[in-house]
Amino acid sequence: MLYKYKSDYEKIAMGLLSFVPDLKEIANLQTELEWYDASYERVLYLWKNENRDFVGIIGTEINDDFIMVRQISVSPAERSQGVSFLMLDDLADLYPDKRIMGNIEASALIAKWEQHDDGK
Repeated sequence: MLYKYKSDYEKIAMGLLSFVPDLKEIANLQTELEWYDASYERVLYLWKNENRDFVGIIGTEINDDFIMVRQISVSPAERSQGVSFLMLDDLADLYPDKRIMGNIEASALIAKWEQHDDGK
């Protein structure tokens, strides 16, 4: 289940975002969180697994017609569990009238998710 980021989740969010290669440095993580905080169109969502643990994070930009996924990160222990697809499913459920797209880093994953989703 997706949870909208709030400052109470800062350490968890920073930990999950640190798995993104460009965000390994603390200064980069703080800048990224500030960037999301600066606009209501940019939203970070954390994802809880069935044990109610935060194990994923997805960074989005929400526009009129689509949602741009900027980052998606899952804790290493959960990566083989299909969590990324579950996160994208939940995001699609939150915004049923918007198309989900990805930046260069996320586009391949989103293409696989769309193919997987079409096969249901």
